[in-house]
Amino acid sequence: MVSLLNDPIFVPMNLTINNLTELDSVAAQLLSFANGNRFFVFEGEMAAGKTTFIKAFCATLGVEDIVSSPTFSIVNEYQSPAGLVYHFDFYRLKNLQEAFDIGYEEYFYSGEYCLVEWPQKVEELLPEQYIKVAITITGNTQRTFSFSLVSN
Repeated sequence: MVSLLNDPIFVPMNLTINNLTELDSVAAQLLSFANGNRFFVFEGEMAAGKTTFIKAFCATLGVEDIVSSPTFSIVNEYQSPAGLVYHFDFYRLKNLQEAFDIGYEEYFYSGEYCLVEWPQKVEELLPEQYIKVAITITGNTQRTFSFSLVSN
C-alpha cells in the first residue's frame, strides 16, 4: 500500500471557529482535505459538537434527510448524491460484540461514507486508513477542528 502521509495534501489542518455559522466552511474544507477518502472518525469530549458538525458535513455532501444522533440505534443511514452516508455513534456500545451484531464490516468496508462518533469504543475494528477529525472546545462558542490522515 502506498503511504499518503508524506503527500502535501495530507498535512494536518487546524481551523478555529467562533460560532456555528462557520461550520459549513469547515465542512467544505474537510471534504476537500479528505481528497476522496470516505471514512471519518470524530473525536471530542461530550458536547464538543461532533453531531452538530456531522450535520454540516452531511449537508456539504448533499444529504437532504434529517441528520440526528444515532446514539440509540448505533447507525443512521442517509442518502446523498455522493452515495450512502453511514453515521455511527458508539457511545453506548457495551462491548465489541455489539458492533459485530450490527454488521459493522458491511458498513465500514462498503466504500460508502462512514462517519464515526466515539471511535475509541471500536478502535481495533477501524480500517487501516481514515480521516480523523478532532474537535476541541476552546471557548463558549469557539471550537478548534484538527484534520489528519491516519494510516496504520
